[in-house]
Amino acid sequence: MKRSLFLPMLMLAAVCGVANAEKADSTKPTNIEADQMVYDDVRQVKTFTGNVVMTRGTLIIKAGRVVLTTDQYGYENAVLYAAPGSLANFRQKRDGGPNLWIEGQAERIEYSEQTEVSKLFQRAHIQRMDGDRITDEVNGEFISYDSRAEFYSVNNTASGESKPGAGRITAVIQPKNPPPAGSTAPATPAAQPSGKNNAAQPAPRRDNGKGQ
Repeated sequence: MKRSLFLPMLMLAAVCGVANAEKADSTKPTNIEADQMVYDDVRQVKTFTGNVVMTRGTLIIKAGRVVLTTDQYGYENAVLYAAPGSLANFRQKRDGGPNLWIEGQAERIEYSEQTEVSKLFQRAHIQRMDGDRITDEVNGEFISYDSRAEFYSVNNTASGESKPGAGRITAVIQPKNPPPAGSTAPATPAAQPSGKNNAAQPAPRRDNGKGQ
């Protein structure tokens, strides 16, 4: 059965745990722009080079070079390479809300359709967003995500293993219900001293000895 040329790209947006790519994107046409394309039918390799931009529905992918390979079983593998001095990146809307997004970038991004594992190498970064607000993000030299098990790991070396002294991974998880923009905490009322009420009392009436 012929597989979609763009299917590996759709899975790249799932590299941040429970974030699910918008399902409607799988029914949209694929548009690819590049300076050059080379198709090796014998080896089943398609290479797009030079300011590569791929779009499908809400999914947008940008890279210096993209290589798609079909194995003997019909599964496709995708590799995105960053242009010099830049990073390969993708952005896609997520299901679950009207303005939920996921973004990712790295010097190299790989996806295996057979294993459904995405791998981001060197200066890897993933973030989920609600509109313009980042809800959580992770950074490392290597990020791997298994979409079947909904499991991902972050390591401090591009080899996929963590080594002492090789650097630190970072993660930022924002509160699920942040306070509204511009709001401030309510002022704490000043403590009242204990004892009688200190409110002003009327002055006592002076008796001048005259009758009323």
